Amino acid sequence: MIRTIQIVFAIILTSFYLFPFEFTFLPGVNTKMAMAGVGLVVLGFQLGRARNSIFSKDMVTISAYAILVSLTSFIAVTFNETRDYTYVSYIISMWVWLSAAYVAVSVIRKIHGYASVALICNYLIAVCVFQCISALVIDFVPAVKAFALANISDLGPTQMELMKESGRLFGFGAALDPAGSRFAAVLTIIAFLGTRLAGTTRQKYAIWYVLAFLLIAVVGNMIARTTTVGVILAMLFMLYSIGLHRLVINKSAGQLLLWIAGVLFVMLPILVLLYNTNEQFHDNIRFAFEGFFSLAEKGRWEVSSNEILKNMIVFPDNLKTWIIGDGYMVNPTLQDPFYTGPDYRGYYMQTDIGYLRFIFYSGLLGLCAIFFFIWKVGRICMRKFKKQEILFWLLLVVNYTVWLKVSTDIFLVLALFLVISTEENEEFEERIKLSE
Repeated sequence: MIRTIQIVFAIILTSFYLFPFEFTFLPGVNTKMAMAGVGLVVLGFQLGRARNSIFSKDMVTISAYAILVSLTSFIAVTFNETRDYTYVSYIISMWVWLSAAYVAVSVIRKIHGYASVALICNYLIAVCVFQCISALVIDFVPAVKAFALANISDLGPTQMELMKESGRLFGFGAALDPAGSRFAAVLTIIAFLGTRLAGTTRQKYAIWYVLAFLLIAVVGNMIARTTTVGVILAMLFMLYSIGLHRLVINKSAGQLLLWIAGVLFVMLPILVLLYNTNEQFHDNIRFAFEGFFSLAEKGRWEVSSNEILKNMIVFPDNLKTWIIGDGYMVNPTLQDPFYTGPDYRGYYMQTDIGYLRFIFYSGLLGLCAIFFFIWKVGRICMRKFKKQEILFWLLLVVNYTVWLKVSTDIFLVLALFLVISTEENEEFEERIKLSE
């Protein structure tokens, strides 16, 4: 019983990290920042006593890359004489995420006696399942929704109003595209872990991955359709694992896809029933899978957000902007009292496309800086955990694909693995190998 309580506590703490939010009675401090504060104190104490901590050559390396992101942003802001410091403090944000990740992983290590890539992955999956269930409860139980809207401020006043008006699902800190990118990352994690279980003595646990995958795929899309990126990449990876490209079928790996198809076959009648009998569920399903409904009803694939995205394709019209940007990431009319240009609705140049937002903010220099920062973090994880190398390739692909839609990155997911040592992960892998 005590162990169960400890695990639940660790899941909640990891959720505070992965989906940070502010309590309305404590404005200005979200859950991630609070965890980071604790982490910095612990790290300082360990460093002062010359004990092992997360400080290493790898941390120095990624800090240097993060400083380049901050430096290119500072140059763009200074040269363009703007006040948009969104990415100027990226080096600080990186260490805030790392410190908070250190707290989450330390608690998990304390409970289980170790920390490994697989264990952290399982916690990430549990958190996303928790958020999806929470989103449904918030949506269907008026009292819980009223409590969440009154006490949680994770999106800012403008976006919270949007959530209220549109009726979009949201969890405790999980909403809109940032949540969708994290759901997408976790779906690829499930695909990786599930295919690894195939053909082993632990194969029986794969059904839990299947259930988690389908729940996150369906409800995650109700929250943010960016989740679809993860669905597509995960399915492509599972098809790759089967061996279709080699024309040699791996039956063990293919079993995961068969289980997904089987569970989905059982779920479909329930989904259809809810779609036809519950107005809220009807609207949520239509939003989540708008493209499929459009294909069935109009004969063409059409998603409102994709149509909006097409109109956001706008490129710089001068060399200066291409090189160092205009120094604006968000809508300048909202934060710069000296701005006298066009009154944009939404983001600068009315584009939400990640790659374009980076270019308009700090040019190709800034885009390359953050591109290679994420790349370096992923490569460090691959070097540290060679047996899980393909997992980090998948996460990099998720990140760079999501940038086609929004500018949010998944460094926070990778940060959790940076604070795990190679030795303890290999020790866990060896124990699993011996038990098979």
